[in-house]
Parts: sequence; C-alpha cells; structure tokens
Amino acid sequence: MPKMKTKSSAKKRFTLTGTGKVKRKHAFKSHILTKKTKKQKRNLTHVAMIEKVDEANVKRLLAK
Repeated sequence: MPKMKTKSSAKKRFTLTGTGKVKRKHAFKSHILTKKTKKQKRNLTHVAMIEKVDEANVKRLLAK
C-alpha cells in the first residue's frame, strides 16, 4: 500500500506543536484592514489552537 500523501492546502495552514496539538492562524487579517480597529487587528495576529472536535480531521489531512 502506498504512503498517505499530505494535503498541500493543510500543510500551508496548520502546524503541529511538540505536544501534538494543531496551531492555526486567524482569518480576516490579509486585506480590507482599514475598516478594522487596531484592537481587532492586534488580536487576529496571535495564533490559535484547533478545537478538539476538528483535530482528528486536520491530523488526517496532514497524514500524521
């Protein structure tokens, strides 16, 4: 049986931490930033963790 391939879209969007959690970036930070407040933009800068219910699906996409 051949190896599982990693989905390239998932590879670009998610990273695994040392403990096996999945990190993600916030959406809505790429363009049309003039109408967003400083606080909104600042809070969107920080990375977030994937919710527990989505973790298995994302790890399958990453083939881990």
